[in-house]
Amino acid sequence: MRTAYSVETVRAAERALMAQLPHGTLMQRAAAGLAAACADLLGRVYGARVALLVGSGDNGGDALYAGARLARRGAGVTAVLLSPDRTHAGGLAALRGAGGRVASAEAADRAVRRADLVVDGIVGIGGRGGLRPEAQTLLEAAYTGGATIVAVDLPSGVNADTGEVRGAAVRADATVTFGAYKPGLLLDPAREYAGALRLVDIGLELPAEASVEALQHADVAELLPWPTAESDKYRRGVVGVVAGSARYPGAAVLAVAGALHGGAGAVRYVGPATDAVVARFPETLVSAGPPSKAGRVQAWVVGPGLGDGTEARQALADVLASDVPVLVDADGLRLLTARELRSRAAETLITPHAGEAAALLGTAREDVEAARLSSARALAELYGVTALLKGSTTAIASPSAGPVRINPTGTPWLATAGSGDVLSGLTGSLLATGLPAFDAAATGAYLHGLSARMLGTAPLTAMAVAEGLREVWRDVAEG
Repeated sequence: MRTAYSVETVRAAERALMAQLPHGTLMQRAAAGLAAACADLLGRVYGARVALLVGSGDNGGDALYAGARLARRGAGVTAVLLSPDRTHAGGLAALRGAGGRVASAEAADRAVRRADLVVDGIVGIGGRGGLRPEAQTLLEAAYTGGATIVAVDLPSGVNADTGEVRGAAVRADATVTFGAYKPGLLLDPAREYAGALRLVDIGLELPAEASVEALQHADVAELLPWPTAESDKYRRGVVGVVAGSARYPGAAVLAVAGALHGGAGAVRYVGPATDAVVARFPETLVSAGPPSKAGRVQAWVVGPGLGDGTEARQALADVLASDVPVLVDADGLRLLTARELRSRAAETLITPHAGEAAALLGTAREDVEAARLSSARALAELYGVTALLKGSTTAIASPSAGPVRINPTGTPWLATAGSGDVLSGLTGSLLATGLPAFDAAATGAYLHGLSARMLGTAPLTAMAVAEGLREVWRDVAEG
């Protein structure tokens, strides 16, 4: 599992470690890792041209010490000082001692434009807001020259804790981060600026509980439900799907498609799209409703294509009155109330996209998209539910606080009609197998994104994503 820690937590761990080590040891560890990463990216260090964009403080110091190491290996290293009066003195002396040089104001643009590799040491993890015009001008020179850009700890101009990008920021090809991942490196929009990530171990002792975590193949494999020799379709779990309407029968078909690939032993459909569902998936158990009379289930999915009429409201109320886990999506989100959700004893999982989340939180969509981490946490706290906030980075928060899980497998191609219906069915099926809502949401999002990625960088359909889940399941299980 990949974990990320807040700036405050990382700095506390750094202070504790620095108190035990000789002065400057921690910076030297970071610089060694940064220099090694730069050397790997260059391939050949001797004769390579390296430009350091150096801000004030320790971030600039890391860049300068790393530059000194590269200079000793034969690279031509030039530092561009953005805050000459506040440049890290020890790092600057080390660079000059190794044969590196400092560019004059007149030569800075040329040095950056001609570089093979540019190191972003402008702003550290405490930075807020966008870059200043001088830094922007130098970055444009780097982009124009085609240099590989390496960010020190995180791209300058992004928020390390939230992933927000408010103004101009460095678009790195790679980011070398120290001690721990920072949440912003794993969250959009900042994730798009980070490029390939490399973590350098500098010996920090961090808490067991992170701020953010992202499942990987091995983690998901452990969560996947598997039948035993004694299993039958009912013991494996039955998921009920309340979806679709005369206007949106396809939503029911797609939700059922996802549910059939989520590990439950049977899918029970309730709603007006029975004919369409059975025509495509004859194995589905169907009922005209109401949900409470349809038969026993271990979890419900309600909302995709449901509409907002009287029957839809009654169906939602019926499902929420049950004593089993419930996933609410799409139209169901527009009909529910906080009081209904907080009165439930069993787990509830909501799966809004940014627009739906904004309506639930009473804020603007752009605010949700800019602060996905805090928005997911706010949803979980306000409604007392597990919240899966869909989007470029899917974020999952629990009502009991703890780390937010983000999904690393998403792709922009999932922004297509019906994709969310498939995710709802899939995740609801995992709920029915007995997975807690937090795990079911993370596992569902992971498999859903992986199936889309398997289809490649081309337009896809929601049904194709559903049909790819079987292969993805096997791929994850086999490691």
